[in-house]
Amino acid sequence: MFKSGFISIIGRPNVGKSTLLNRIMGEKISIMSPKPQTTRNNIKAIYTEKDCQIVFIDTPGIHKPRTRLGEYMVNLAEKSIGEVDACVFIVEAIDPEPTAGDERILEQLKSSGVKTILIINKIDLVKREELLKIIKGYTDIMDFEAVVPISALKKTGIKSVLEEIIKLLPEGPLYYEEDISTDQSERDMVGEIIREKILKLTNDEIPHGTGIEILSFKTRPGGKMVDIEATIYCEKNTHKAILIGKKGAKLKQIGSFAREESERLLGKKVNLQLWVKVKDDWRNSPSMLKTLGYKKED
Repeated sequence: MFKSGFISIIGRPNVGKSTLLNRIMGEKISIMSPKPQTTRNNIKAIYTEKDCQIVFIDTPGIHKPRTRLGEYMVNLAEKSIGEVDACVFIVEAIDPEPTAGDERILEQLKSSGVKTILIINKIDLVKREELLKIIKGYTDIMDFEAVVPISALKKTGIKSVLEEIIKLLPEGPLYYEEDISTDQSERDMVGEIIREKILKLTNDEIPHGTGIEILSFKTRPGGKMVDIEATIYCEKNTHKAILIGKKGAKLKQIGSFAREESERLLGKKVNLQLWVKVKDDWRNSPSMLKTLGYKKED
């Protein structure tokens, strides 16, 4: 019997959703950063074995939105709860009890009736007795199909997560060909790589006020070189100055790191050209959100 299904990975920002997904997949599907709200769109990752296929949906962190972009992100994550076969709800072991954000998610899970596995991440940072108290705090609120303590960073418990998910899969078809690991286009993945490098190389509010538009993505004749042009949008002139850096040093560094990873992704040489433009309050602009792929056609 072949089993398959859709599994949504949900939780507050920065609890390790993308890290867990990448560990399960054994490759980088979703960008990672220690900064919250890294993931902005639902990203599908397709895990296929001889007897099953799991279509994971890595969702943006559920938080209290302050912009239209934030509303879009939260709506995506919350909508996914009712559209999957089961949910993987990730929390942090460093929180001694459910936070207000966790309780909000728990209420949505309970009202939806979706089968849910509780994943407690970062167990390497707490003692066993503390972990047992945390588990009780969540299981007193909701009945879970399973509770799996893990450390996504240290790759502890990943196999157990997969085993519990497979138990919940219904009999089903092969939704994607066996060699497909994500629904993202190469163009979109390069845009996310650029944004990831900004997250890693800049500080404070700057990363969250940036958006990437891929202007051009062309493979040269012969297929060995790809020319990519992209614009980095930010919200303030001061942010633009920081992104460019003294004599263009910061932008050059962002471009160099992004180019190197893009070459590994594409298996080709990459000529990457970046520009920085200011678009005041673009995260609240419907037209800009649509341009950058955060608003779809109705």
